[in-house]
Amino acid sequence: MKVFVVLLVFAIGSVCAKDWWEGGNFYQIYPRSFKDSDGDGIGDLNGIASKLEYFKEIGMDGVWLSPIFKSPMVDFGYDTQDYREIHPEYGTMEDFENLIKRAKEVGVKIILDFVPNHTSDESEWFKKSIDGIPPYDDFYVWNDGITNPITNKKEPPSNWLSAFRYSAWQWNDVRQQYYLHQFAIQQPDLNYRNPLVVKEMKEVLKFWLAKGVSGFRIDAVPFMFEIEADPITGGYPNEPRNPTPESCPDSNDHCYLQHIYTQDQPETYDMVYQWRELCEQFKKDHGGDTRILMTEAYTSLPNIIRYYGNGQRNGSHIPFNFDLITKVNGASTAKDFNDRIQEWFDAMPNDSRIYANWVMGNHDNKRLASRYKNRADLINMLLQTLPGVAVTYYGEEIAMENQYIDWEHTVDTQACNADPAKFDDYSRDPARTPFQWDSSTSSGFSTNQDTWLPVHENYKKNNVLLQKRAPISHLQVFKKLVKVRHEPSFQEGTCIRKVIQNDDILIYKREKAGSDKYVVILNFSSNNRTINIQDSFPTISNKVEIITTSINGPYTDGEVVDATKFNAQANVGTVVVSVN
Repeated sequence: MKVFVVLLVFAIGSVCAKDWWEGGNFYQIYPRSFKDSDGDGIGDLNGIASKLEYFKEIGMDGVWLSPIFKSPMVDFGYDTQDYREIHPEYGTMEDFENLIKRAKEVGVKIILDFVPNHTSDESEWFKKSIDGIPPYDDFYVWNDGITNPITNKKEPPSNWLSAFRYSAWQWNDVRQQYYLHQFAIQQPDLNYRNPLVVKEMKEVLKFWLAKGVSGFRIDAVPFMFEIEADPITGGYPNEPRNPTPESCPDSNDHCYLQHIYTQDQPETYDMVYQWRELCEQFKKDHGGDTRILMTEAYTSLPNIIRYYGNGQRNGSHIPFNFDLITKVNGASTAKDFNDRIQEWFDAMPNDSRIYANWVMGNHDNKRLASRYKNRADLINMLLQTLPGVAVTYYGEEIAMENQYIDWEHTVDTQACNADPAKFDDYSRDPARTPFQWDSSTSSGFSTNQDTWLPVHENYKKNNVLLQKRAPISHLQVFKKLVKVRHEPSFQEGTCIRKVIQNDDILIYKREKAGSDKYVVILNFSSNNRTINIQDSFPTISNKVEIITTSINGPYTDGEVVDATKFNAQANVGTVVVSVN
């Protein structure tokens, strides 16, 4: 029998008082899909405001809104037209101010999605840049391109590829130059080597901080800087081929190349450190709680860790940890999960004010319940009981699933850049469908039967209202997890993890001296197991009480069972407390 033991000791409470975000619970809302207040089939700010009590009910400290700024909606808000205006479909600035006011009354922090790498091509900045109007003429990454000696025609200055497929360079007839767009053609990259761009974007952050937001989730951070153009030729180097060609044979796909010149440039980290300094200065000048930064970076673990800071300067409070999305899947063993967890802890800086974070889903990935069939509760259990910060994507608490959307009804730009044969591999629409509140019209999301994306077909059997009323449900499990998460043993205690039963089970103890001893048992396999909890943790008594368990588990909450003959069923997670 293989046994892997890991001891993690935390004494946060004895070091200093915890800040509001430390060890916090965060919830991501996709505004178009959360709650529609005016019947147009699109979610909005007033809809979110009407559900603020729900966030308190499920134990959230902060709510992150995907982009709400004015946008042509080519990439549904990730193409910003005006950073200081609310998108009209979502409401008005007055609606936003009312949301902030109401959120403070309820006790929930509001965090905005900030998209700094690029704007919309309908931004006034870009229009003026096309026309060469100072100071906007150098706000974007422009290049003359290369003249083909055979055809005498202009070609892109390098082989760089867009994250949405095809060349990252687009010719503009008016300016007679190429501009860089690392995402959609309609999303031109800003030039962060221009200090005026840096200054303007800092002013945007100050604008929203003054409105009362509690921080920002920063989108697509690794893309912000690219290598400088050659000072003599003005050109850019080509990026090399992916070293594992079989993993990405399509030359139009972003993964076809190694992005050594367009991602993870040293200046990117410095920019994040500057934004952290801005948030800290704002608190000094205006008081109030800490304003936080959450950074999105799909990159290597060492690069992600750099976002925390460099020892002299602070960076992101929460550099998103996507390892439990990208490095494990439904076929992964308990050891696979444990290895990913340990890698993160091993990589983290040794600083008492730096926290691990765990992200199990978001608007760019398949839903948790679709990735892990019959394991939604188990995965949420892992998320809520590990030390650190937890981030939940809307609907995961009720185990919402992906809804298939065919080619004709697909609206996601990333998918539309593919073709009918491959679009489903790229589409993010299935994970963005309307929230399932109840079994009424359009799942209670809207009074309109026609919603911007179709409601999942299972909404009458899977919704918040049904799960609230049910004695056993995913939502009930989630709420109990959040409640126990606030216990001292989870907030400030040790975490000793072991992998047992031939890599089937991850088991760990959460304990603080003088407080209750808890054990989390997660069976990641299709094998039913009987285990002796005392074999792993001798200080646990021979009787344990069930705090909560997966809805398909063999026990009921509150039941006292024999710890030496614990029934760890396949795909089931359970939290127990030692009975003294």
